[in-house]
Amino acid sequence: MSTRSRVANAAYSVTMGGPRIKPPQEEELRRALGGRTVLVTGASAGIGRALALQCGRAGATVALVARREDALAELAEEIRADGGTATVHACDLSDLEALDAVAEEVLAAHGRVDVLVNNAARSIRRRVTDSFDRFHDVERTVQLNYLAPVRLMHRVLPGMLEAGAGHIVNCLTLGVLATPPKFAAYLGSKAALDAYSRSVAAELVEEGIRVTSAYLPLVRTEMIAPTASYEGVPALTAEQAANMLASAMVDRPRRLAPPAGLLLDAARIVAPTSLLTTGRALQRRFAGSH
Repeated sequence: MSTRSRVANAAYSVTMGGPRIKPPQEEELRRALGGRTVLVTGASAGIGRALALQCGRAGATVALVARREDALAELAEEIRADGGTATVHACDLSDLEALDAVAEEVLAAHGRVDVLVNNAARSIRRRVTDSFDRFHDVERTVQLNYLAPVRLMHRVLPGMLEAGAGHIVNCLTLGVLATPPKFAAYLGSKAALDAYSRSVAAELVEEGIRVTSAYLPLVRTEMIAPTASYEGVPALTAEQAANMLASAMVDRPRRLAPPAGLLLDAARIVAPTSLLTTGRALQRRFAGSH
């Protein structure tokens, strides 16, 4: 393990209560994914890329979806060189017609999707008072973070229901439980996906379908790079976040979150004023940074 990974592990253990961020046992993941088709969105970089590599090593056929076809092709070659199977499906998921077309392409190539990981997302950090003439920020964020994953779920669920089995992992954010300031558009889109996920999970559990809401903490990826105030803040590496998602593919929980996240969620219900005070403290901590 690299020095950076050890530091991230230690910092995360202190701040988030130390959930399992080691990869699942190889035989566990192979039993869960071997011979199955796993569709990963946002696969060209970061968490999606790291997770796709794990799935390929576990014997899954990995359908790689993202905008950058060249990066997907490179990843597919890496998976194949490691003995895995991967197909490339370039798509801007915020274009719902293009999403429909790529979903048909994946289904035509593989018959059905056994595991869907909705990982692709857009983040935006802006005060609401700076957003009154920028409603397009909300529209764009909702389009990719909520409408696209739901649309993709609609495309793959019929095959899962026919098979009587399937797993959907929706990548959310710990912010849905902690509600920090300046992320209203981003958190609103993720909270909508969270509510949709939980309702579908309750509705389809008797049909053999599992839906996991994964509340990931801060992860050091391209998405947070523009926010200078995140430098030096404890964060997972993409590989560690992928390990958490891989463990969810084995255990298939309804919710995946650090213990501190679950405490924040409880505080939101029983002590909302205290959580609001925490939010104000966070706002002061990040005041003036973008």
